[in-house]
Amino acid sequence: MLTYINSTNTSTLLFLISVLGIFLNQKNILVMLMSLEMMFLAVSFNLIFASIHLDDITGQVFSLLILTVAAAESSIGLAILVIYYRIRSVITVELMNLMKG
Repeated sequence: MLTYINSTNTSTLLFLISVLGIFLNQKNILVMLMSLEMMFLAVSFNLIFASIHLDDITGQVFSLLILTVAAAESSIGLAILVIYYRIRSVITVELMNLMKG
């Protein structure tokens, strides 16, 4: 069974991997979105284990709120990417400045 320290280390490792995924791969927007989702999941994971360790339900409620916001953000982001791909036929971060209004 995971102890609180092991779960904190695991969530910190997931968070740092996702930060590296964002900073090291700045060309592919899909990998950046997946890394952002992994960040949200790492924070949610940490809140859930802190909630279990402290025997309080507040962390689990915040975790549900984070997951709903992350799901809405990813669905809107993917919808924008699909429309952008249909117009430009390519998805690159360098060409995203063409979307400025």
